[in-house]
Amino acid sequence: MAPKETTIEYRIMAVLVDNEPGVLARVIGLFSGRGYNIESLTVTVVDRDKGLSRINVVTSGTPMVLAQIKAQLDRLVPVHEVRDLTKEGPYIERELALVKVRSTGEKRVECLRIADIFKAEVVDAGLDHFVFQVHHRSDKIDRFIDLMTSLGSIEIARTGVVAMARGPEILHGRQGPQS
Repeated sequence: MAPKETTIEYRIMAVLVDNEPGVLARVIGLFSGRGYNIESLTVTVVDRDKGLSRINVVTSGTPMVLAQIKAQLDRLVPVHEVRDLTKEGPYIERELALVKVRSTGEKRVECLRIADIFKAEVVDAGLDHFVFQVHHRSDKIDRFIDLMTSLGSIEIARTGVVAMARGPEILHGRQGPQS
């Protein structure tokens, strides 16, 4: 008997779908019905004329489970294309977070120093708090949050991951003039 595969991998999948009611529910239903976890989910219209939306899903599982997720997404009727960005090659990943830090005294100065290192922008401030806007890869945002947590009470709002493959290949959304 072969040993059971237990390596858990992190994946970002880009899914091009029809922009119509119920599509997101069907995609989420595929995950929840099979006990798959969604770590991050972003959705937006990418082509109003063609009625297309893009869903970025961050999930994790064994390679076999991840292959099943991709195959099952591919079979959904409103899905036009599924790309496993993490596996197919280099990609760009970004996330935006708003982080409110409540602190006083020298810790406030340290908050500003850390924010400067992470290129976080102060979007609100008071005598006892800052709200920072930071955008980067998720792991960098996690590190920023860890450091800020050590300086005071925090509140966090995150957008979720948006990602795109590097290079000239595109998801079959908007097609500009061919050169």
